[in-house]
Formats: sequence, C-alpha cells, structure tokens
Amino acid sequence: MGIGVKVKVWGDYALFSRPEMKVERCSYDVITPSAARGILEAVYWHPGMRWVIDCIYVQKPIQFTSIRRNEIKSKVSANNVLPVYNGSGKNLYISSKAEIVQRASLLLRDVAYVIEAHFEMTEKANASDNPGKFKDIIMRRLRRGECYHTPYFGCREFPVNFCLCEDEQIFTAYAQEERDLGYMLYDMDYSDTENIQPMFFRAVMKNGVIDLRDCEVVR
Repeated sequence: MGIGVKVKVWGDYALFSRPEMKVERCSYDVITPSAARGILEAVYWHPGMRWVIDCIYVQKPIQFTSIRRNEIKSKVSANNVLPVYNGSGKNLYISSKAEIVQRASLLLRDVAYVIEAHFEMTEKANASDNPGKFKDIIMRRLRRGECYHTPYFGCREFPVNFCLCEDEQIFTAYAQEERDLGYMLYDMDYSDTENIQPMFFRAVMKNGVIDLRDCEVVR
C-alpha cells in the first residue's frame, strides 16, 4: 500500500447520478469512489502516481431535495463535424432555444465526507519521482487549498470545499448503525480504450463508514 492521506470535503449540494436513470438525474445516497478520486485528482494529479480510495466517512445525514433545471436535450453529431472541418460552410452549433428542455433532478443537500485514500506509483514515474516527494506536494497543496481546477460533487455547478483532515478520530452521522446502500458505481475500467466498462460494488455503510479496501468489484 502506498502513502495515505485524509481529506475533508463538504458542500451545499451534490449529484452522483445513477446510470440506470436515463433521462432525469437521480443521485446515489453518498459520494461514489470515482467521484472521490476525481476530487483528489483536482487537487493533485501526476502520471507517475494513481489515487486509490480506501474509506469514505459520511459526516452529515443523508438528505435529498428535488430541483428542476434547464438542459440541452441533444449534442453536436460527429457526422456533422467532418463536413464543417472540410469547409462545407455549414453552421456547427446547437440552438438552445430549440433544444432546451426542463428536467427534474433528485440530489443531495448539505453533504460532508472525509475521504481516506492512498496513492501508488505507476510505471510512468520518472527517475526523480518518489513517494516522499509526492506526499510533500500533496500535503502542501491541501494546507494551502490549492487545486488545478475547482473540484465538484458530480456536476460542475456543485463545487466542493476541501481541506486536510488531521483529526485522530473522525466522527460520522451514523454511529452504531449499519445500512446497505445497494450496488453503486465503483469506477470505470479503462484497460481497453475501445471498450470502457463500468465497475460496481455493494456499498455497505457501517458506523457511517464505507470501507473499500476489501470490497468485491463486479463488471
């Protein structure tokens, strides 16, 4: 196992979309491991290392709220891009007035988590890269609140506040309680870029903690 770190993240709203909901968005009960990894990569990413999520601590009660948002129901077709690239003179845009649609979203409100994770070295690391160097950079960036881009809870309109968590004991909102949250998205398998596959796991929250260190991942 590589070097670990704990990061506290919180925000007003979050939307970790369930893939089975095709049109209107519906959030999982808690943050997904892939979303947690995305937050850490926003703070620090390097090709010579990769983040692995170990545990997620749920620090506030799970609360849902519903909103309606204006969305665009279509996207630019790849078949239309090539003629424009070749100089056909056609307009390449989407008319938001014609394509706009109002959809409901079931999202989380007033969320706070502690992400416990570690990083491992990869084959893309340079000769000058080492775990101690990466750990120093990560700790410095977390203490200063630095990031490459603003991390977000599922959608970019829901920004994340973050800081280094140095608490010896992390409190949760569900002490002395066990809850089965069902199957959740774990991450995406990019080993075959021509056939990217989703991976799922059975999320069980014990005493407010989702332990990912020995969970069974299914494809």
